Amino acid sequence: MSYLNQKTVKNSIKFEGMGLHSGKLVKICVKPSEPNSGIYFKRIDLKSNNIVQPNFANVTNTSLNTTISNEFGVKVSTIEHLMAALFGLGIDNAVIEIDGEEVPILDGSAREFVKKITQSGIHFSETPIKIIKIKKRVEFVEGDKKIIIEPAKLNLNIDFEIKFQNELIGNQRNKIKVYEDDLTDIYDSRTFCLYEDIEQIKKDGLAKGGSLENAIVVKNNEILNKEGLRNNKEFVNHKILDCIGDLFTSGYRMLANVTCSQGGHYLTNQLLRKVFNNKDNYSVLEIKEKSLPHTYIQKNMLKSIA
Repeated sequence: MSYLNQKTVKNSIKFEGMGLHSGKLVKICVKPSEPNSGIYFKRIDLKSNNIVQPNFANVTNTSLNTTISNEFGVKVSTIEHLMAALFGLGIDNAVIEIDGEEVPILDGSAREFVKKITQSGIHFSETPIKIIKIKKRVEFVEGDKKIIIEPAKLNLNIDFEIKFQNELIGNQRNKIKVYEDDLTDIYDSRTFCLYEDIEQIKKDGLAKGGSLENAIVVKNNEILNKEGLRNNKEFVNHKILDCIGDLFTSGYRMLANVTCSQGGHYLTNQLLRKVFNNKDNYSVLEIKEKSLPHTYIQKNMLKSIA
């Protein structure tokens, strides 16, 4: 067994729940897939043209979620929490069958995805993994919001900050090393909103399935959820969860330093589009060695293939 070989789920894993924005009940099944097939969604409620690739170039909406579409207009929305779970668990290949347009929100985090996938087990192939190595600094700025990606030798490091006028949320910042740190707090962190924004969100036709069961709601200086927060940085940690899931629309895990201030789905997607618009910004690397003494991806174990 090698952690440097491509992985898929060992068994089919089923999830069922409400779509956060559609308000519709939906079922998904994460199934094993062959090496080099990548992650892809299959809309089983449709008979044809039903394969949708979670690629940054296929992202068609970033308003309060990440939505992907294929060339025929077939969509899958709110993919970010599931994608983050797959990324964090090192799943390179899987087919995700879904009987509707939106991935279920479950409890608003990635907790249940991670738990069930871990319990089901992971299958290791004999095929080496591929990884993206960022070679140049790239940034995307919009007003006071910005996101930067820079080269990193051994890890994917994310430094994320949020700034809210709401005093309870306020300014939060967290830094994580995705391949080293315990990501439990990241996986457990739920989506959130301000109480005063709910009416407008509903008018926009979103959050039809939203409730205190799947989102943190902040009203003035009070958290309306009876159980309170799961960790003291849950707000920024959820943003990091979203960022990890959105970064996986690059197709592979990566070696990079990512710094983001007040960002979200849109900024991450625009950054990826900018990175991959120029081949000088990155390389795709294949790992040839058979084992690692720890979770670092060591420089001498990488071979450029692009």
